[in-house]
Amino acid sequence: MKAKSKKILSVVLLAGSLLLGYFIWRSLRPIEIVAVHEDGHFSSVLVKNFPITDRGKIAWWLENKNRLKSRYGIPKPASYGSYTIIFWDFGEGYKEEGKYDRMCFYDMQTPKNCIDKEKFMTIYKYNDEEPFFSFDGNRYLIGKNGGIVKMKNK
Repeated sequence: MKAKSKKILSVVLLAGSLLLGYFIWRSLRPIEIVAVHEDGHFSSVLVKNFPITDRGKIAWWLENKNRLKSRYGIPKPASYGSYTIIFWDFGEGYKEEGKYDRMCFYDMQTPKNCIDKEKFMTIYKYNDEEPFFSFDGNRYLIGKNGGIVKMKNK
């Protein structure tokens, strides 16, 4: 093997190792719920260190939905059974409304009551149907066997 090929291989292996290390480090950080804001049957959950993959996010919800119900009282379904929960990236924290497209929470009486709109996951439940999960155009539901099933886009 020529010296140039060895250098290229070394750089590729180093980059791959660093990338793998980053993903392992990221997946081991604990998920932090910073705040929960409610508006009727809509809940906004501000989080840090949320899982990267859609399946990881759904798995986290399934593992923690009882804790969210007991600790924060969410979801709060309407009398007909519907609710929406949106998990937002808390990012750099609360900011002033400013000229940017931000999500603001008016249950806070402070100028810094907004976050940048970086949505991780939305959970919708309509009437008596099973809830489904939405991520940037991809939608999933929990199948009858308990597995995660991707819904066909309309």
